[in-house]
Amino acid sequence: QVILVESGGDLVQPGGSLRLSCVASGISFNIYSMGWYRQAPGTRRELVARITGGGDTVYADFVKGRFTISRDTATSTAYLQMNSLKPEDTAVYYCNAVRALSSINYWGQGTQVTVSS
Repeated sequence: QVILVESGGDLVQPGGSLRLSCVASGISFNIYSMGWYRQAPGTRRELVARITGGGDTVYADFVKGRFTISRDTATSTAYLQMNSLKPEDTAVYYCNAVRALSSINYWGQGTQVTVSS
């Protein structure tokens, strides 16, 4: 059984930082690319960042220079370090795992990030 468990969401003031974690179980972590998506109320889910098994990264333009995605194969964990947070970053953040060279993918349950003073 594949399980992705996100954590780290919280209420934070504008300009603050958070680190999200996604622990994966039931998959061969090193052959999956890991991504973070977000969805605000009334909007479509959108890609925030993705990292391949080899460490290549892709970022949405709206987070470049502020967010950093990373992964730790030893613990099967993907991270999203979020700095300089803005109110518009408020959303539920979801972890996604995609198997290399396939369409097999899994989602976590999401973690709420709220940026407000």
